[in-house]
Amino acid sequence: MRVTKSAIGVILSTLLAMLIVFVGPAQASKIRIALAETPSDELAAFFVALDRAQKNGLDYEWTAFSDEELAIQAILSGQMDIGFGTPYSVMQRSKAPIRIIFQLSKLKFFPVTSKKYSKLEDLDGEPIMLHSRGGGTESIANVIEDRLNMKFGKRSYVPGSANRIAALIAGQTDATIVDLSNKNKLVKLHGDNFNVLPMFEVDASDEALFANLDWIKSNSKDVDIFVDALVSVYQDMMNDPTIISRETNPDGPIGQLPKEVLGNLDQFYTDAVAGGLYDANGGGMNAAKADMEWYSKAGQLRGDAASLNINDFWYMEPLNKATK
Repeated sequence: MRVTKSAIGVILSTLLAMLIVFVGPAQASKIRIALAETPSDELAAFFVALDRAQKNGLDYEWTAFSDEELAIQAILSGQMDIGFGTPYSVMQRSKAPIRIIFQLSKLKFFPVTSKKYSKLEDLDGEPIMLHSRGGGTESIANVIEDRLNMKFGKRSYVPGSANRIAALIAGQTDATIVDLSNKNKLVKLHGDNFNVLPMFEVDASDEALFANLDWIKSNSKDVDIFVDALVSVYQDMMNDPTIISRETNPDGPIGQLPKEVLGNLDQFYTDAVAGGLYDANGGGMNAAKADMEWYSKAGQLRGDAASLNINDFWYMEPLNKATK
């Protein structure tokens, strides 16, 4: 029997359609995680959670991007699956189905400066170094401006609190905003040369995990394993912060950090837990409400907090299952 080219085309098209129906929605064989900075002591608890998740069947790989914006774009483009950050302005502006699933840390940051300044008002019109555009430190800068009716000068961006502290010590900046750990290191080692400016309390998210909602639902088993592991680590850490150093894989990315960093992990997490940096249950509704209020005041969300729908920004199901 002679088969024409057109008939072959119809047969192939039919087979392809059958294959697509059979396979269904694409599921990740390996979760691709977009970090917003290179591994550091701040990420040790996260990697302990990844190790626990891996023992329960999670397969993953991670890529460190140079800043939060690139990590967010990698999620939007589908290049990566789960990202780090607080992409509220991007979620609202792009209307992409991106949702937060876990609060990794709160906005516990501190303005640190050279001796030129002694209070926040002194920074009116002065340059400041921040983590990234649209990130947590920029939201703090925006709220400082709003509350004190002032305006910073030129903003520059250097990811990583440790890198900004190095820039401060080197005289490359006179003012920045850094995390609890690096603030404490600065005070301990160079306290006579720099000032920590008085700062108001903040409970909103600094770092959170987020992903495309369609991807979350298509990969719910892996997402549940991951979130379960995060909750277990955070709850254990609240009871005993030294669990992080004891469970850090010596052959993993954290285990390869300098000995002086590894030797300070217990102190880092003891200080962080005491300083209220983490929520044992991943933030959930309390974090979402705090975020709506904070990021609307910071100018990264349009509209007042009461008018915003939390479900447009958070997907609570994995966290609810992990904490029930």
